Amino acid sequence: MYLEHFKFTELPFTITPNVDFFCNLKGHHEALNTLLFSLRSGEGFIKIIGEVGAGKTLLCRKVLSSLDSHYFTAYIPNPDLNPVELRKALARELGIEPTALQDQHELLTVINNRLLELHAAGKQIVLLIDEAQALPPESLETLRLLTNLETETTKLLQVVLFGQPELDERLNQTNFRQLKQRISFSYYLPLMSREDLDSYLFHRLATAGYTYGTLFTNKARKALYRASNGVPRLVNILCHKALLAAYGQGENKITHKIIRVAVKDTEATHIPDKFLKWIIVGLISLIALILTFYISEGII
Repeated sequence: MYLEHFKFTELPFTITPNVDFFCNLKGHHEALNTLLFSLRSGEGFIKIIGEVGAGKTLLCRKVLSSLDSHYFTAYIPNPDLNPVELRKALARELGIEPTALQDQHELLTVINNRLLELHAAGKQIVLLIDEAQALPPESLETLRLLTNLETETTKLLQVVLFGQPELDERLNQTNFRQLKQRISFSYYLPLMSREDLDSYLFHRLATAGYTYGTLFTNKARKALYRASNGVPRLVNILCHKALLAAYGQGENKITHKIIRVAVKDTEATHIPDKFLKWIIVGLISLIALILTFYISEGII
């Protein structure tokens, strides 16, 4: 592939969430600090919302790698589970084999005892759920009830929900008002700004071992931002394809023309047509002039 061509030590723009490539952008830095502060405060529910491809899974894994031995973490990456499956998934994460248990009441009792055991050992138990918008309504209620497990002074289980904006829409429904009231901290993970994109590219390239100056031209970075709208996943996809195209052409720089090649091969992206843009600008200017004339003549 293009590793040797660009002298990379590893692929810089894979879509697999790799914490080694976590870029400390302002939004991601604030989200991480919010999470760590909230967990240290012992809050019951914490919520992180972000658009598709905004980097929620990478942030989730960064949190998991940042917590020290004081924490016992449970992670559910695919929460499309009914209440029974959700309890079983939590049980497995806690080191319990649920198949040996006779009924749900017994399972819940064993989960509670395990949480008390971990608490007595000085552990703070955190359950992180990725793609939380996929949780069925009954499972969201089950999750709320699980956070009722507590001692006289502390909650036995903290829950962090990572989800798309659809999760907020569901929590705004009347039947979820009890769960919504328990969310102590919430953060909306923003997409990258134009300045963020430069930092993001340079960080990932440096992490992959690239030390040979600017790989993406200024025009290429502008085209990349317009096409991706600052969505990290789309940036990674486009950069990977651009590097492949440059390698195929024997180029050592990524130009805006190469970015356009990558965009044409990616359905979720596009670069606005300049001609169409100027037509729209011209029409708006014409309408403004006509309105100004009518107003000055007292017609409207």
